[in-house]
Amino acid sequence: MNQRYYSLDVFRGATVALMILVNNPGSWGHIFGPLKHAPWHGATPTDLVFPFFLFAVGNAMAFVMPRFEQAGQRVFWKKVIKRTLLIFAIGLFLNWSPFIKWDGESLVGKPWENVRILGVLQRIALCYFFASVIVFYAKARGSFVISGILLLVYWLICLLLGAPGDPYSLQGWFGTQIDINLLGVTHIYKGEGVPFDPEGLPSTLAAIVQVIFGFLVGQYIQQKGKSFDMLSNLFVAGLVLVFTGYCWDLVFPINKKIWTSSYTLYTSGLAILVLGTLIFLIEFKEKKGAWSRFFDVFGKNPLFIFVLSGFLPRMLALFRWEDHISPEGKPVYTSTFPWFYEHICKNISADLRVGSLLYALCMIAMYWSIVYLLDKKKIYIKV
Repeated sequence: MNQRYYSLDVFRGATVALMILVNNPGSWGHIFGPLKHAPWHGATPTDLVFPFFLFAVGNAMAFVMPRFEQAGQRVFWKKVIKRTLLIFAIGLFLNWSPFIKWDGESLVGKPWENVRILGVLQRIALCYFFASVIVFYAKARGSFVISGILLLVYWLICLLLGAPGDPYSLQGWFGTQIDINLLGVTHIYKGEGVPFDPEGLPSTLAAIVQVIFGFLVGQYIQQKGKSFDMLSNLFVAGLVLVFTGYCWDLVFPINKKIWTSSYTLYTSGLAILVLGTLIFLIEFKEKKGAWSRFFDVFGKNPLFIFVLSGFLPRMLALFRWEDHISPEGKPVYTSTFPWFYEHICKNISADLRVGSLLYALCMIAMYWSIVYLLDKKKIYIKV
């Protein structure tokens, strides 16, 4: 990426770093409020991570789409389908890995029948595919119009097909039954206590728009160049989207787990405001240094380090040892990361949230050291 748009690298890298932070607490039972997802309606800082990443995917798309247009439809379809399938397959691999698990004293296989099919990477793959197709054929103006139609159609579907009087609740949302019918209940996420997938197929409809908005902003930045006119228009667009999202929230609540249209507008607006601030600091004021370099290296290997942060703890958990004996006289096992939290981080403070946060920060430092070494050796793992 041209140095002129270094702020986009920093934006993407900061998003990846925050994603690692919120996905790797020392204890899921002891987390500071801003690092938790909203229980249902509403949005916390943690709920901004995923939409910001999709927005960054769209930013990157703005730089490669001109090459696709020059190469023609055949090259476009080959590249996009290949990348979509690879990202989806990596997400599926991550859900299934490491293919075995401890069951008491024995290692047993992790059956396919219980593997979740969808997930974060799978949603990224689907959103990337459909946003790419829309942008390639409809261009910027048509993509903007289609985005508006998608958001309105999704709202109407949620309203008309959801439970009468409560269409936006966990039990009343229409999309769960579609996911169950298409994927099977055993392949659905159950973290809410019931079969419900926050990265399900129906809610992907609104998430596609997040990538398109990222593309439109990335294209606009390229076209306008480094100017205060570009920057001021970015801030105006961001404020308009945030305000519109808040207004829509009155009838279609901001909600990450069903990815409502108001949530798409609200988070896209915030992403634009954050990106605009980074452009002002880095491109205009040249306030870059160690802080920007820290995030920059995350942004150069984003997919690799995200996958590693999900895969490594599961793999290391297979190598366990006896930590102590329970009051019932049974051995309690531990492995590398849990031992580090229990015996180091947890004892830092009486407030267990502090130790949990310290563990997450240590994870960021560890993964940063990996991407830093990769960057020093000019190794960039791309799909």
